[in-house]
Amino acid sequence: MNYTEFVCAVEKSMSMKMKEGVKVSSYTAVKNNGRERTGIIVETPGVNISPTIYLEEYYQCYQSGKNLEEIVEDIRSFYESIRKEESLDYKKILSYEGVKDRIVFKLINTEKNREFLKTVPHTDILDLSVVFYALLEVSREGAAMMTICENHLRQWDIGRDVLWKAAEENVRRILPAELFTMRHALNEIVGSAEAGSDEENLLDGGDGERDRMYVLTNRMRSYGAACIAYPYIPGMIGETLGSDYYILPSSVHEVMIVPACGGLDGEELEEMVREINVTQVAEEEVLSNHIYYYERRTGCLRMFDPAGKRKEGVQ
Repeated sequence: MNYTEFVCAVEKSMSMKMKEGVKVSSYTAVKNNGRERTGIIVETPGVNISPTIYLEEYYQCYQSGKNLEEIVEDIRSFYESIRKEESLDYKKILSYEGVKDRIVFKLINTEKNREFLKTVPHTDILDLSVVFYALLEVSREGAAMMTICENHLRQWDIGRDVLWKAAEENVRRILPAELFTMRHALNEIVGSAEAGSDEENLLDGGDGERDRMYVLTNRMRSYGAACIAYPYIPGMIGETLGSDYYILPSSVHEVMIVPACGGLDGEELEEMVREINVTQVAEEEVLSNHIYYYERRTGCLRMFDPAGKRKEGVQ
């Protein structure tokens, strides 16, 4: 069966297994860059928050030969583990006071998310947009996040300036930026280096060996490209490297930093980003096909222009 048929089969089987009153239905959500994902949503009487369980990985298991009944039982067990989680008080999201210490932000591509941006408070930076979310809970299994919409601002009776101020303060504490060598990043991937090591974080005075290319992300390694929008980070990187530098948006989760004194050509770097976005990065995680340039002397961050003309930037 195809994926649509698989979702319908899971929905029907789950409905039969759940207790009376629990409603199971299919749900399609528009994610980053307009990509649609379809899964099931489970609604329990008396519970205001209903989890959506996306089924792509379960479908891969089905295609590999796993029995549908086994898959449905795995999904049901997963739902029960979510439902029994008591550490998160969902009532807190009803008031600004309940979530103000958890509000942070991420970066998305402006052009690819025009419709979504009509519904959420945001700030534009070059060809990107800062959008806000509440990081409700972080565990070994993942993170619970809530996108902050215009409706939330009306419900909480606050303005965007209040939202930005809270997020700017919270990212320093919850999602501090980390800059480390590409060598260390590759070691993390293969498991021979520990994530979040202060000894390797150059922004924390780490004494890691210098490299021709660096990775900038946050401690959680999730939506870490937003670190370039932290007001103090671009300047800190310039001081740390002692150079102007290029920013390569490798995904929504991290960017690469390349010192301008390293001899690498900006046009070649931009072409590399375009190729990687097409061949290596999931559509939902693509940030931009453009690279950026930070000028240390002026503190200006702008889109790279191969013609050498100064495009509009931010300071």
